[in-house]
Amino acid sequence: MISDNLTTLNGKSVKDFDAQTGISNLESTVYRLRLDYDGFEDGKNIPDMIGDFIQDANAGQVEELIIGAFDFEGGDTSAIAQALVDAAPKLPKLKSLFIGDITYEEYEISWINQCDLSAVLKAYPALEYFRVRGGNELSLGKSLQHTGLRHLIIETGGLPPGVVTEVVSAHLPNLEHLELWLGSDEYGFGSTAADFDSVFQGANFTRLRYLGLRDSVIADDLARALSTAPIVNQLDVLDLSMGTLGDDGAKALLQSPAIGKLKLLDLHYHFISEEVCNQLEKLGIAVNLKDRQQDDEGHRYIQVAE
Repeated sequence: MISDNLTTLNGKSVKDFDAQTGISNLESTVYRLRLDYDGFEDGKNIPDMIGDFIQDANAGQVEELIIGAFDFEGGDTSAIAQALVDAAPKLPKLKSLFIGDITYEEYEISWINQCDLSAVLKAYPALEYFRVRGGNELSLGKSLQHTGLRHLIIETGGLPPGVVTEVVSAHLPNLEHLELWLGSDEYGFGSTAADFDSVFQGANFTRLRYLGLRDSVIADDLARALSTAPIVNQLDVLDLSMGTLGDDGAKALLQSPAIGKLKLLDLHYHFISEEVCNQLEKLGIAVNLKDRQQDDEGHRYIQVAE
């Protein structure tokens, strides 16, 4: 579960926007627009907050923006997406956007309803960092293209197969960081390791340095596929954390010469035996093996699902 809101982004402190005090100290501050339950009950909404935000005299200098809790009764982000598209001329320097900085106490990740966000990406060609939490109804567009994007992060309790297809077939020539929380088939995940083959081959992701396929119920399958995947040769970090990775997948990684060239192999929250953990620690690279789990009567559970 996700228990904390974001406190920093790009080395800056996150602060909730208050129209009364306005935008200031942008060199050290990132603003977040969010509702609490009382505000939601009183009729406040994020599109209106975006309208207030872009009226500020300093809005044109904003480089980062976070959208937090926006609904407590099952609504989606469609109105927010339209408001962001409309606001684009007033936010010409926006480089980082996070839609869905929401804790489990505000709204469970599997309950968050997104929408087709492709128009948002098109409206902000200078965007370098795009992060979204919640996979219900999510789409990034059937022909996702963005030449500016360097970081793409999608956090879900179950990433729909359609979104996986959109991402792996996207044209993102400058992408350096791809992080997908794949989640559980109980909450919408339905892909196989083979569905990621176009990423694993690396031809369309030549600048990728970090690959995170996290929180996955098919972590062993992914590890086996990655053990012979060309993409690993160009990575600095391979992240298979938060999932159900066990000895089968870990042993496949141990057999891969490319794994030994990484700067970091992040496997924290795993189901790997102590014996195999000891072998991984001898790879000669940084390996994160914290938070070792035990099978629950033969069952393994990912870290974030509902």
